[in-house]
Amino acid sequence: MIFDKLIHYLKLDKQEFLFQFNSHPNYPSALAFSDTLNFMGVRNDAYELEKQYWDELPEEFIAIVDNSFSLVKKTGNNYSIYSEKAKTLNKTELHKSSTDFVLLFEKTENAESKSGLNIKPLLYLALALIAAYTLLTHTWYQSIFNLLSLAGVYISLEIFNQKFGNTSTVIGSICGDTVGGKQAVNSCNKIITQDKTSILGLKFSDFSLIYFIGITILGLFLPSTSYIIKGFTFVSVLAIGYSLYIQGFVEKTFCRVCLLIISVLVAQLVISFLLFENVFIEIKTVLLSLVLWIATFTSILYINNTLEEKEKLQKSNAKNLRFKRNYDLFKGQLLENEKIAFQDNQTFSLGNPEAKLHISIVSNPYCGFCKDGHKIVEDIVKKYPNEISAQLRFNYFPDRSPEKYTGLISDFVHIYKNKSHKEFLETVEEWFETKNEDQIHAKSGRGDHAEDLNPIIEMSKDNTNNGLNFTPIIIINGHQFPDKYDREDIWFFIDELLYDDEL
Repeated sequence: MIFDKLIHYLKLDKQEFLFQFNSHPNYPSALAFSDTLNFMGVRNDAYELEKQYWDELPEEFIAIVDNSFSLVKKTGNNYSIYSEKAKTLNKTELHKSSTDFVLLFEKTENAESKSGLNIKPLLYLALALIAAYTLLTHTWYQSIFNLLSLAGVYISLEIFNQKFGNTSTVIGSICGDTVGGKQAVNSCNKIITQDKTSILGLKFSDFSLIYFIGITILGLFLPSTSYIIKGFTFVSVLAIGYSLYIQGFVEKTFCRVCLLIISVLVAQLVISFLLFENVFIEIKTVLLSLVLWIATFTSILYINNTLEEKEKLQKSNAKNLRFKRNYDLFKGQLLENEKIAFQDNQTFSLGNPEAKLHISIVSNPYCGFCKDGHKIVEDIVKKYPNEISAQLRFNYFPDRSPEKYTGLISDFVHIYKNKSHKEFLETVEEWFETKNEDQIHAKSGRGDHAEDLNPIIEMSKDNTNNGLNFTPIIIINGHQFPDKYDREDIWFFIDELLYDDEL
């Protein structure tokens, strides 16, 4: 399934979304789609709703249109549909092409893209600097030649990225075909994705990127490199002929972006042969050009092979995770652990005390590994405040604890008793971030007041009696979280845990 426009509209990380969706044990079902949106921070509820009630739906909702998950947005009397592409349908067309499945969603602050590094701004900056340099230091025809090279680099990079599943707005806008007023699958995808050329794993489109990068760098040293550039532009005639042959006689369809690249190559060929002056070639220029092309070819080959290997690993990992994220398997592992019966101690309890799902975390404020465990439980409480009850079970024994620990626990108890649970949760988060006892004490406002720590001591004894000495330990409805799973995996099962009456 392809829903590029939907992912882009919701501002989600495409690679992350597709990985989580493909690795869901129920892929490619509506449940898998809904769970993935939840995981990415887009809370949602799914319904089977007859079309006669669709007029009562919000301005934006998700439906299955033309067998693809699509965002539907009301625009006057029509509906804008965002899936693989954007299109507009009227009410009758929408109802005819949709199932009764609808998904109502609410974006949260976590629903933004999670990409750690975006190199596009750096790329644009580099292209802009090259363009500025060539305009300031070269003749008008040399500048045009170099600007055409930069255009070739940009388009080739977009094609290169698209090969690895990234959406290209530029390629989509150039290649978007329409049939009967609706956007259809474009011919560019057919030419680009079915490219059968393979030289050391590189496709024909990859050599376009290598060519334009090399020509761009050589163009910066005009006119001394004019002869070499003429030679490469002459060789590009072979690539032009091969591309036209594949499009016209093999695939029998023309790719607009390919024709655009061909136009750039032809324009550069004409400029170089008609306007470039003949300059004597120095041997060092030839050698440097040779090194340049080898370096460019090797770099693109390395990047291509690395990304292909990464893609293979992701696909393999996704299949393995479908097995690991199967709820029945997780539940079986969870119930294998003997149920723990805690005493009725409500200290540091959060969320809804009447909730069916209860999560506890046994920890120690000075445990370095406990920070991540607390973060998970605290985020679950924040996301499901009415559906979950939680308890922070700190291990504290006065005869073995330094004075600072006693003071810290007293501050926690004072805040828990006298302030909101939200403030208490924020204080615990702040502690794990700063580990500053004085800061927490000042925030509590406890002064010299001594809190009764007996409930904490009894809770700690209860933990020890149940063999819960090592921290952190997450407990779900009395069952210790399975060792075979990472603590973060709880997010993949939380919705099913909420509605599992048996558990």
